[in-house]
Amino acid sequence: MDLNGMGLLGAIIVGGIAGWLAEQFMKSNMGLFMNIILGIIGAAFLNFLLSILGIYTGTGVLIYLIVGFIGACLLIAIARAIRR
Repeated sequence: MDLNGMGLLGAIIVGGIAGWLAEQFMKSNMGLFMNIILGIIGAAFLNFLLSILGIYTGTGVLIYLIVGFIGACLLIAIARAIRR
């Protein structure tokens, strides 16, 4: 998993914030642990998709937060579609 130059602890903290923001934006009801997981996996998932398309996202906390937020929103939307 590519953490965009962040350490594991930084990825957990920023991933948790990204997951929480996505939870608020998508109006889902998940706990802190799921927020962290969605933020980190969402960032890794979207980084992977963007790298396939040849788009470089860069490094840094703000980029990781934005990519994690968008990726977590996508994962929440996918989970909702599967549940229905």
